Amino acid sequence: MQGKTHYGVVKFYKEEEGFGFVISEEGEEIFVHITGLRQGVRLEKGEGVSFEIIRGKKGINAVNVRPLC
Repeated sequence: MQGKTHYGVVKFYKEEEGFGFVISEEGEEIFVHITGLRQGVRLEKGEGVSFEIIRGKKGINAVNVRPLC
C-alpha cells in the first residue's frame, strides 16, 4: 500500500480548514491534510488526483497529492 501510486477523485477539500477526502479507485475514502499536498497544489471537488498512502495515528492519509494532467 505504501510507496505505491494510487488514483482517485477529490470528494471535497476545505481549503480554509486545510483538509478533505479523496475517493480511491477502490471506493475507499482517504483523509488528506494540507501537509499532504504538493507545494502550490489546490484541490477541487471532482478533480482526478494521484497520491500515495501513509498510515497516520487515526488511519490512512493521502500524501504527495497532485492533480492528474
